[in-house]
Amino acid sequence: MSWYNKRLAKSIWVYHMSASPCNNCDIEILDLLTPKYDIERFGIKLVGSVRHADVILLSGVINQKVAPQVKKIYEQAAKPCFVVGVGTCPASGCCFKDSYNTVEKREDVIPIHLYIPGCPPKPEAMIEGIVKLVGVLNA
Repeated sequence: MSWYNKRLAKSIWVYHMSASPCNNCDIEILDLLTPKYDIERFGIKLVGSVRHADVILLSGVINQKVAPQVKKIYEQAAKPCFVVGVGTCPASGCCFKDSYNTVEKREDVIPIHLYIPGCPPKPEAMIEGIVKLVGVLNA
């Protein structure tokens, strides 16, 4: 897998997957594309198809209704594909933690490799999280 790690060191293609979010994290993810943060200067590119993605940015709570779609989309991704949970919702469920509709074990639906905390996390935190993921992969 070293050839894959060398490729990730130069360019990361990211797919944004929304699993019933409140849209605060989505707005911050879109901020990454603005000239202020310009993530493409780091070689990070947002792609429109999960089949081209190296990393999936997951935002929102995985509930019973979207769990099959999230799993289906993840299975379509080229492997290895790493999942980054953006915000408090993928990490802990936030205020929906004990709700009847949320999935108890998110890892049963989709493996999440990295969590970026915050409600919503700032673009700087998302960039730092993805850079740390690349650092772990290249170590």
